[in-house]
Amino acid sequence: MTNIDERVDRRPEAETEDERASEQPAMAMIDEDIAPRGDETEAIEDASETGEPEVFTLPVLPLRGTVVFPLTVVPLAAAQPRSLRLIDDVMSGDRRVALVMQKDAELEGAGPDDVYTVGSIATIHQMMRVPDGSVRLAVQGIERMRIRDWVTEEPFLVARVEQAPETVEHTVEVEALTRNTLDLFQRLVSLVSHLPDELVTAALNVDDPRHLVYLVATNLRMEAEERQHLLELDSVRDKLVELNAFIAKELGVLELGKKIQSDVQEEVGKNQREFYLREQLKAIQRELGEGNETEAEATELRQKIEESGMPEEAVKEARRELDRLSKLPPAAAEYGVIKTYLDWLTSLPWNISTESEIDIANARQVLDEDHYDLEKIKDRILEYLAVRKLKLAMAAEDGESDAATPNHEPILCFVGPPGVGKTSLAQSIARALGRKVTRMSLGGVRDEAEIRGHRRTYVGAMPGRIVQAIRRAGANDPVFVLDEVDKLGNDWRGDPSSALLEVLDPEQNNTFRDHYLDVAFDLSKVMFIATANLLDTIPAALRDRMEILELSGYTDEDKVKIAQRYLIPKQMKAHGLAAESYDWTAEGLFFLIQHYTREAGVRNLEREVATVCRKIATRVAEGREVSSAVGPDEIRDYLGRPRFFYEERVRRTEQPGVAIGVGVTGVGGDIMFVEATRMPGKGSLTVTGQLGDVMRESATAALSFVRSRAGDLHLNPDFYRESDIHIHVPAGAIPKDGPSAGTAMTTALVSLLTGISVRDDVAMTGEITLRGQVLPVGGIKMKALAARRAGITTFVLPRRNEADLDEMPAELREEITFVLADTMDDVLAAAMPDEFHMARREPAPAIPESGSGPVREPVAAGR
Repeated sequence: MTNIDERVDRRPEAETEDERASEQPAMAMIDEDIAPRGDETEAIEDASETGEPEVFTLPVLPLRGTVVFPLTVVPLAAAQPRSLRLIDDVMSGDRRVALVMQKDAELEGAGPDDVYTVGSIATIHQMMRVPDGSVRLAVQGIERMRIRDWVTEEPFLVARVEQAPETVEHTVEVEALTRNTLDLFQRLVSLVSHLPDELVTAALNVDDPRHLVYLVATNLRMEAEERQHLLELDSVRDKLVELNAFIAKELGVLELGKKIQSDVQEEVGKNQREFYLREQLKAIQRELGEGNETEAEATELRQKIEESGMPEEAVKEARRELDRLSKLPPAAAEYGVIKTYLDWLTSLPWNISTESEIDIANARQVLDEDHYDLEKIKDRILEYLAVRKLKLAMAAEDGESDAATPNHEPILCFVGPPGVGKTSLAQSIARALGRKVTRMSLGGVRDEAEIRGHRRTYVGAMPGRIVQAIRRAGANDPVFVLDEVDKLGNDWRGDPSSALLEVLDPEQNNTFRDHYLDVAFDLSKVMFIATANLLDTIPAALRDRMEILELSGYTDEDKVKIAQRYLIPKQMKAHGLAAESYDWTAEGLFFLIQHYTREAGVRNLEREVATVCRKIATRVAEGREVSSAVGPDEIRDYLGRPRFFYEERVRRTEQPGVAIGVGVTGVGGDIMFVEATRMPGKGSLTVTGQLGDVMRESATAALSFVRSRAGDLHLNPDFYRESDIHIHVPAGAIPKDGPSAGTAMTTALVSLLTGISVRDDVAMTGEITLRGQVLPVGGIKMKALAARRAGITTFVLPRRNEADLDEMPAELREEITFVLADTMDDVLAAAMPDEFHMARREPAPAIPESGSGPVREPVAAGR
């Protein structure tokens, strides 16, 4: 057997009333060196022979959380002065002491009422003092005893005790219980790693059933109360029965743990230790019938459903899915699908609004701070705010809540070329309204499920981008920007523009149903703002649901003011330059705008301003001298040679057969040169320049009109018999279509056939008929701005577009002469030079009889 001192050093000691006992006492094996002395054994045997218990007066040492059994050796530790005094007194005498366990292990200074009455008479075999003042003991239980009465409490507890030996039955049942105990203990030792195999050998060598009980019990992880109960049983048979039941229970737990360990190890593998531990914990909880993570998640989701404020339909659906979730194991495939669905439902802002009190004056100030001009759009936003403010005031007077007030948010669509501020204007509107803003780009979206979401039957299904954006915004009334709505596509996967019909209809979007959620979500509080470059590609049904507001572009004067107020301060700050140190002159900005940019917006202008700032910053960083004024010379020095020239139109219209038309593209208005030429042939017409069907038909109509008016235009009536006509619109890589080039094509043909060049300062737009009438077209303001950028001074447009002139800026009306045309005669009168009109005053040549009949004067079209 291991020496007692060594065991004290390497194993935790049981506590006296000073220190708590270790969870497992030292191994209880009796060595001959520390067996009871002869007089002690004789006293015990004498008491057994007389049949009357012997009474002793002994010091009583209370133990905290441990029990010392008879016939076992246990290490103890003591530190309190009362305990140390007791030990010193005992060591100077016969070394015998009565050991009893306290009822409350946390109690300091236990008294007679605080200890159990049944304990053990023990002998202190060894004592060792340690430097901290405490004492380490090795004690051996001799016999069970019972306290009869107390003698004194000071300086330590002393009591009169009597021996209480157990009743040992020599029966077959006791023999069977003894063997069963040995068998169970052998199995237990094989399953527990910290119990040495020598314990089994020691147990097999014990013949006394009582001794076996105490040997086995000392080495089991029993609660202190269970140890005390075992000690207090008077019959050895009862002790064996109790011990057998406890070992059997421990074996069941250990064998189950080993089975769980084996199952989990096969499932998760050797390298997944963390997952293995979690699974083991779950398996133990399942076997014990305790709560698990599934129940915690269900409770949390139930609380979120109650707090989400969702409508009754959504609450009913959420509870139904939650009931299904609570019945599924976490490993089920559908468990994650249902949990994700409930997470989406509970995270949506069903009743969270961010709109603040409406302040019209502040809203106007915000819009003016962020954007220059755009008065029409600003007025429309302020009108909406004013109406909403009055509606809320009226509802408050009637005692109605905001939710009860019918709410139809406007669906606005900003149409204009890039760089005019469509998207940034939407952000300013959100700031003016005090709402959050969210954005969704629709460019290239071809799948209808992008808008409405996927049904939950699909793997990896998610809500549509509408619902996702609403959740990101965290409010049910954000300003929702639908960017590039004109660039939606459609294919075999669906038509997303059709899916937007419900979203953008104020009469329907209060019950918008996403395919994934499958419950109604109210979008009526959302202010949708769509942006587009062109209206032509937007489906008619979708366009009908939106209020169209056009942003045609800026004049040069507008761009100068925008640069001075917004772009230059922004870029100077971004490049580490002090704005007040440099003076950007108006002449310099006009030079930059006219010779380095040609756009309707200000995006390229901002890039060029940023380039100038970088050049200045580089020179400043190098220590070179930099002019504080930024004028035309400095702009040319920083940006190099100009990129655009007005002289281009003069050079290209020098020869007959070229007219200047104006069209609208995705980047705003732009001029285009319509060229016509003739060559010997048989009267065919060729049209090139990647023109669409409508534009080709306009070319055919123009040629037919010129042929029908050949005599009036002083042309050879048979010009088409011996000539082929070719009409070309340069920039052939760019697709072109539309009827507005009809007047320019007709003018180019007339110029070609008469040999007289068209004026280089005249541009035109309008659709023609075979009778020479000029019909109205769209995009007049963008076309006029493009004509001005190109240096045009006369702009010919249909008379029925006269109302569009009201939207023209004052400086544009001052610089350009607008000619309203009813017929092609009006167009030619403005576009052709004087020599053409002088030639028309001469008598017209006679038409041969072989012709198609007399040419009748066209009826002038009225308004």
